[in-house]
Amino acid sequence: MEFAALAAWILAAVAGGYLLIIWMTHGGASTKVTRFPILIVVGHPLAALIGLAVWVLYVATGRAAYAWGAFAALLVVIIQGFMLFTRWLVGRGGRHARGIGQAFPATAVAVHGGVAVTTFVLVFLTVMEITGS
Repeated sequence: MEFAALAAWILAAVAGGYLLIIWMTHGGASTKVTRFPILIVVGHPLAALIGLAVWVLYVATGRAAYAWGAFAALLVVIIQGFMLFTRWLVGRGGRHARGIGQAFPATAVAVHGGVAVTTFVLVFLTVMEITGS
């Protein structure tokens, strides 16, 4: 299960990287009107990469502390991702839609979110399994 979580995490990172590239090519932080706070835009992928690195350490060593550390990082990533997603929904669907949020393809956002949820479930189940052992 830990390898499935690793694969899902990498896929989520690729989809998220695609969204980050779109954000940067459409002005990124220099855009005057944006719905995405820069600290969350930077913190979300940074926390995800740190969590992924810690998960790789868990897969390589089997130490439960690394699994729990990766899970904790994943919780931070999910909170930040949910904040970005809700802001995207408001900008995308409301009459005030403007800025970079319009450039994100809905399919890419859905894939990133779906794989992220899958990653969370797999990491959670793995952590519960190693804790019960």
